[in-house]
Amino acid sequence: MELNTIKDAFDHVAKRQKLSSSKSQEVVDQVGHEIDQALAKIEATNDPLSPVNLKSILTELKLKLNTIGPLQQLEGLQKERNINLSKYPKLLEKSFNSDISKAYRNVDFDFHIVNQIVASHFYRQGLFDLGDCLINEAGESEATAIRSHFLEMYQILDALKVKNLAPALNWISTNCEKLKQNSSTLELKLHRLQFVEIIQKGTKADALSYARTYLAPLASLHVNEFQKLMVCIIWVGKPDSCPHAELMAPTHWQEFTEELTQQFCCLAGQSYQSPLSVAIAAGVEGLPTLLKLANVMAAKRQEWQAMKQLPVPVDLGKEFQFHSVFVCPVSRDQGSEENPPMLMPCLHVLCNQSIMKLSKNSSRTFKCPYCPEEVSAAQCRQLYF
Repeated sequence: MELNTIKDAFDHVAKRQKLSSSKSQEVVDQVGHEIDQALAKIEATNDPLSPVNLKSILTELKLKLNTIGPLQQLEGLQKERNINLSKYPKLLEKSFNSDISKAYRNVDFDFHIVNQIVASHFYRQGLFDLGDCLINEAGESEATAIRSHFLEMYQILDALKVKNLAPALNWISTNCEKLKQNSSTLELKLHRLQFVEIIQKGTKADALSYARTYLAPLASLHVNEFQKLMVCIIWVGKPDSCPHAELMAPTHWQEFTEELTQQFCCLAGQSYQSPLSVAIAAGVEGLPTLLKLANVMAAKRQEWQAMKQLPVPVDLGKEFQFHSVFVCPVSRDQGSEENPPMLMPCLHVLCNQSIMKLSKNSSRTFKCPYCPEEVSAAQCRQLYF
């Protein structure tokens, strides 16, 4: 990735800069030390006004300074520093193209969807005033449903910041069945947080009462976790000595908040990550490849806007891969609902259109491109990813 190259180059320049500065300071300190010694000799001499004594001391100082060569050393360090600094802007200029409009393609945007995506992004960030302003000016009244979901979520998250678990518990209780279907353990983790707070600040009686009321109903499903929490009762008031002190770590609050946000978005039919953030991040990562392609095609006088498919792959990394993709090894076309991947009896896979071509629209058998087996279109079965 080009950004890594730029970062490495910057780190190198910064390292050389620090080294140059350190060496320059050493030269200055060395010169200052020699001058201080010469002044000390002048002050210590019996006859400081004697021209012979002064001349010999200054002559000795001159010889030492000539040996050090401070001017030559500083000029050399400055020259090396300038070379390093001059290379970095050239790398930036090479890596970043100021005219990114070359990669733009005329696309018919559905502004209704775009407005909803942007408004949803604002609501995800808790910027409800900005989201409301966009909704009102764009006339997107349908996005108000999204607003109510995220408003409820932020009310719960704000309560968690002050360790008020009641709103979160109410939401979990309301959505208990749906959370079970997702194999979520939010309810246990919520009660564990409250129980740990009692262990740290309350009494054994309070801990036992809370365990009987809230943890006991969950014990059969989470035996190991329940046993650890019961052991903690012995260490009420001195949690640092508890053998399960990891349960007291403050990071559990942040982890619970993140999991609650994920489950909340899931039940609301929203992705955990903002689609707008993902789209922009993917675009930024793929932009250098698109710019190079646009430049190459411009040089060959090909029409960038007329292309229906990119001639080169744009690798966006695993963080941008949300589902499996099948590419037919024969036609090189990507599988789709209209052209799904088909499993042949020999367990090799081709896209449906390739099978139709090889079988002359199911009129005859054909030989698998990868093994000697004869196959008919009727024997092939659709694969689902």
